[in-house]
Amino acid sequence: MDIMDSYVRLSSTPHLLVNWYRAGHRTLPWRESPTLYHVWISEIMLQQTRVQAVIPYYERFLSLFPDVAALAQAPEEELLKAWEGLGYYSRARNLQKAARLVCERLGGSFPTTYDGWLSLPGVGPYTAGAVCSIALGLPVPAVDGNVLRVFSRLLALEENIAAPSVKNDLTRLASALIPSDAPGEYNQSLMELGATVCLPNGAPLCRSCPVANYCRACQDGNQASFPLKNSKKPRKILPMTVFLVENHGRWALIRRPDKGLLAGLWEFPNIDRRLNRKQTVEYLSSWIRPAGPPQSLSPATHIFTHLEWHMTGWKISAEEILPGCPFVWAKPEEIQQTYTIPAAFSSFLPVCFI
Repeated sequence: MDIMDSYVRLSSTPHLLVNWYRAGHRTLPWRESPTLYHVWISEIMLQQTRVQAVIPYYERFLSLFPDVAALAQAPEEELLKAWEGLGYYSRARNLQKAARLVCERLGGSFPTTYDGWLSLPGVGPYTAGAVCSIALGLPVPAVDGNVLRVFSRLLALEENIAAPSVKNDLTRLASALIPSDAPGEYNQSLMELGATVCLPNGAPLCRSCPVANYCRACQDGNQASFPLKNSKKPRKILPMTVFLVENHGRWALIRRPDKGLLAGLWEFPNIDRRLNRKQTVEYLSSWIRPAGPPQSLSPATHIFTHLEWHMTGWKISAEEILPGCPFVWAKPEEIQQTYTIPAAFSSFLPVCFI
């Protein structure tokens, strides 16, 4: 793409977008108080997560950890429990790593430059740009999937937006277009447009778009053709059997390894293959003495980015816990309040509270 030609074509759009944003945008809690801490927390939570899903987590998170010092000092179990259900738990751990770095090395004060934010754990170019433009008023771009989609349609871009060179060109274009007097509002207007008008699935709402007259895809009537992307690889399917083992009102949990998927979180015992009733009893017999036959539970599926868990479940009561059993035994209230259970197992959790 020709950056200069694209800049000339779109040079009138920033003020239209900012005015549109100012005239009426979504009311979101982090927009009401756009401090560095608030914007940072919200942007990390919004990665791979819908806005409406984030709002209650954001509000609860701030009630528990109202500032960077509280976040830095929080016990990890408490932090992960507050994040429970949001997924991508490395985000929470990186938040705390960054908070501790800010408190221990920077005297409790956040960086005030784009490069300073980029140096924090878990902060990439988009997050640094969003925080710096919204909370500090710095004229730096914040280019995410929404923004890439908007520009690809405005330009009817016949290039793959997943290609690093194309993303770099669009980031340079976005940077050149930033109005110096409203960088945060401009970046948020692009995000807002992509989230509410220039939609990723289904027909975009072009009649509501403030820059439709500048959009080549809209003019050509082929909005759905953009953006161009590589076809996704099919997800790997992993069959699993999940065991809900009960002993006198307590339920068996086991901790996942410290590295890999869902690292360090708690889960119900499970195995990466399908087991029938007889196989389930044989598998668990090294650790418990069953009080009766296992009961079949409704199957469940959980989708990760590149993986699908297809889970069958068995509920079983343990008459006796045998020596060497690796399980931790938790009461229902402890599962609610203390142990962080990934959303992948949420379909089985109600069994513990019946």
